[in-house]
Amino acid sequence: MRLTDLLHPHLDGVTTVVDAAGHGLRLAPYLHLPDGVALLDDDGRRPVGEGELVLLSYGPDPALHGTEEDCLAVLERLRPGGRGLLMFGHPGPEPPYHRLLDGLVAQHCQVLRAAPLDYVHLHAGAVFARLGTDRLLPPRDWFGRPVPADGFATTLRTAGEYVLADLVSRTLRARHQDLERRAEDAERARDAVREDGLADRLAAAVREKEQLAAALRGARGRVEVLQARVAMLEGSTSLRVGKALVSAARAPRRRMPGLPRELYGLWRGRAAHKPAPASRRAGPGSAPLIADDRLHLVHRAFSAAPRDRLVIAGVLTDRTAEDFAADAVVNRPLPHDGALLVRRTDPDAVVVQLSACTAAGPWALTGTGLAPDLDRRLAGLLTEARALGRSAVLWRDAPASAAPGLAHLAWDAVLDADTGVRLARLDPAEDGSERLREAFQWDSTRVRLAELARLVGAPDPLDERRVAVLAAPRDRHDVARLAAQVLGQQHRPAEVIVPDPAGLDELDAAGVAVRTGPPTAAWVADWTDLAEDRPDTLLLDLMCAQEYSGADALGHAPAGADYTFVPALRQPLLVRRTLHLAGAPPESWCGRGYRLFAVRGKEPS
Repeated sequence: MRLTDLLHPHLDGVTTVVDAAGHGLRLAPYLHLPDGVALLDDDGRRPVGEGELVLLSYGPDPALHGTEEDCLAVLERLRPGGRGLLMFGHPGPEPPYHRLLDGLVAQHCQVLRAAPLDYVHLHAGAVFARLGTDRLLPPRDWFGRPVPADGFATTLRTAGEYVLADLVSRTLRARHQDLERRAEDAERARDAVREDGLADRLAAAVREKEQLAAALRGARGRVEVLQARVAMLEGSTSLRVGKALVSAARAPRRRMPGLPRELYGLWRGRAAHKPAPASRRAGPGSAPLIADDRLHLVHRAFSAAPRDRLVIAGVLTDRTAEDFAADAVVNRPLPHDGALLVRRTDPDAVVVQLSACTAAGPWALTGTGLAPDLDRRLAGLLTEARALGRSAVLWRDAPASAAPGLAHLAWDAVLDADTGVRLARLDPAEDGSERLREAFQWDSTRVRLAELARLVGAPDPLDERRVAVLAAPRDRHDVARLAAQVLGQQHRPAEVIVPDPAGLDELDAAGVAVRTGPPTAAWVADWTDLAEDRPDTLLLDLMCAQEYSGADALGHAPAGADYTFVPALRQPLLVRRTLHLAGAPPESWCGRGYRLFAVRGKEPS
């Protein structure tokens, strides 16, 4: 939630907002106060009475958020009718409100509403009011509207909600502790499995060593037999006569004066057709050529660039490999070349999909105990990956009992999830926009690959979903409208590009980078016209359509075309960064080979 969403419903009757927050906080760009409400700095002495609201903050960094003593001192200056907004800078779902609750009660302050805040340095906030009587004010709902209750009914409602909320929180805390215990047990079990797998690999290595030693002894015995045969041949008369003839042919006048004339002529004919030595044939300044028939590389060049995509060597099903290939480089090792492929491709991770070991394919029956040769080859594949410093990941998308032998191998990580759904396999007309949004956010193949990338430290596939918004706010009203539209998007932009970043501190605090210059995100949305009404699902629906189609530009098309490729766009809404930086007019995009996809939206007036 934004600070304005929490504060503005409680500004009825307020004419002055007093900033008594920590000295390191500059809250003016976050508030977007309406006309008629003034913002003043607290002088540390003036009381806060009716028609005024004070801003307080408390957090782990005293220089930034302030201290508990500062908050209590301000509460003592609160008069009946005054209101306040207390902000917590403590991370986590449970801020230490108990440190200030006694002070609020002592000053007859009632907490009207509390909500989490979506900022990097402010994580929760609570609105309270100083009571002038013993009657409680009606509480507020999530939207800040008063709940119809008064007097004793308010007391009953508050007490009942406290008990019921405590019931829910205790259940959630118990569930959280149970999940933590399960995670610890699973980690201990995985360590035990790794130790067992290490013993199995050690025994297999010892057996392989004994087999290699036996083969080496057999090879040495054969070499000794061959050496004896060569010695016997060298001592034979036929070999000696042959050596004498060869020596005479090389130097007939010195070695054998009585050599027959025909043999001498034969030698001269051989010398005449003998090619020149390689060193004499080579040109001036060139490297000498090799006389034998082997090929040698005399020059080698290569280019290196940062790896920007996830690279996988995967034992995968055909469907999974096809889906993964849309967002990653996928190499599929076979049982006979797995180790070589891992060495040559240097993947970020070696991924073994459990269902690929139980379905039809080259790795079928692996881990079932019915194909020990495949088990041994898979173990060798993982050993090769570990020798290269790469992670071995088991993608357990099926029951572990289907291939129990895989649990005995040493895995660096285990993913217990399906491989997701590729949006291109969905039917927008049949599944609907809600299913596309759900798959895009939680169930898509790209989301699953992002989990893998975080485990192995590889490039994040979700970087392809980053959007840059281009805007040019002219006054504080445009700044407020831009902040509301950006932070209200369900698929929040990664950066906002503006000529002047002044007044946009709230975006930066919410994790949205505010920059000048060219965009760096993969996609660009032009929001120069801030008067246009943009729904909170605009970027989400556009990115769903892009991931479904793989298009380079999306927007409204003539004749109201929807979810189809078109030759031209009447109003581009989302453009690939490279296409935006190219500067080509939209009319020429299709002719240049770019793919344009139409989505139906709110027609401009």
